[in-house]
Amino acid sequence: MAHYPHRNLIAILRGVTPKTVLSVTEALIRAGITKIEVPLNSPEAIKSIQMMVDAFGADSILGAGTVLTIAEVDAVAATGAHMIVSPNCNAEVVRQTRKRGLLSYPGVMTPTECLKAIEIGATALKLFPASLVGPSGVKAFRAVLPKDMDIFAVGGVDESNFAEWAQAGVQGFGVGSALFHPEKPLADVVASAQAMVAAYDHMKG
Repeated sequence: MAHYPHRNLIAILRGVTPKTVLSVTEALIRAGITKIEVPLNSPEAIKSIQMMVDAFGADSILGAGTVLTIAEVDAVAATGAHMIVSPNCNAEVVRQTRKRGLLSYPGVMTPTECLKAIEIGATALKLFPASLVGPSGVKAFRAVLPKDMDIFAVGGVDESNFAEWAQAGVQGFGVGSALFHPEKPLADVVASAQAMVAAYDHMKG
């Protein structure tokens, strides 16, 4: 496959299975979303991640979500994946992620958690659930956070509000159910992905 730009859009494939993961991943990459995570509470998640990495690791930034333990970090790292995403900010998980050479996206929801995550080595901050903080909250966070630390809004974000979040100081987005769920036809997943890429690119100008 051709090489694509790595937009700050993370597709969250919760519930994907080894049977469907390659077709979904390929479709997303072709649509322009090259950062993709499989939450570990999906069926046979490590197997799916291994398949993704083997097939598309050169073209994408692939990894796991809902990573809660050091053992899970090690299992994901063993696949050759690139990133670890968590719903929480666990110092041991972040440090092990960076020790293994992976990108670390811990979940945060307060300025205290944001600053802790930065201190322990987070690559970027996953604001989760973003809908509870809102763009106005992000603006307040931005006053005290380093300007070069990216924030990814996750939870309640889609192509309809990318621009509003970006104006508040968000650099990236993680999108789950608005993009993918196991019963959603692949053609609809592609259409959603294309709409999100178009909105993201328009936002970026």
